[in-house]
Amino acid sequence: MRAPIGHFDHATPAPDCLDELTRPVADAVRAWQGSVPAEQFVYVDTDPEWADTATFVEHYGRELLEQSANCVVVAGKRGGETMLAACVVLSTTRVDVNGVVRRQLGARKASFASMDTATGESGMEYGGITPVGLPADWPVLVDSAVVDLPYVLVGSGRRRGKLLVPGKAFAELPGAMVLEGLGVA
Repeated sequence: MRAPIGHFDHATPAPDCLDELTRPVADAVRAWQGSVPAEQFVYVDTDPEWADTATFVEHYGRELLEQSANCVVVAGKRGGETMLAACVVLSTTRVDVNGVVRRQLGARKASFASMDTATGESGMEYGGITPVGLPADWPVLVDSAVVDLPYVLVGSGRRRGKLLVPGKAFAELPGAMVLEGLGVA
């Protein structure tokens, strides 16, 4: 199969290679019920040595810089309680943690979650966290620019490999909220 974006040697519909994904991601792909068929989620094998954005796009296609999204885990705090959430923004932007995220979570304070918290609570590897397969009680805040793209490159749950996901599928993830201005230049 040819990848819908980028230049990858191996591209496979995600339901056909569940063993390449972490358990929570594989379970989410297996249970997917959105309007976009799960077969349109594509797994591409990538070398972890080329994970740095500049090296990655040089190797797999410069157009991916504008078609990639980062998924970061944030912790919102209010009254001694901590809520974890995921934020999905284009890789050319950064998450507005202290504005949009803090207000959306109703938190007094919001910050990036520690690596141990992000990986331990998501069941995914650092540098590969994806919004596909996150805990069901987490809000998944998605910048509207991500949803507008035909396909978006995101993590696969592991450092090796990525998922190519139709943009509109991000709006159908469990706990998803599409927000304007979540990603800022």
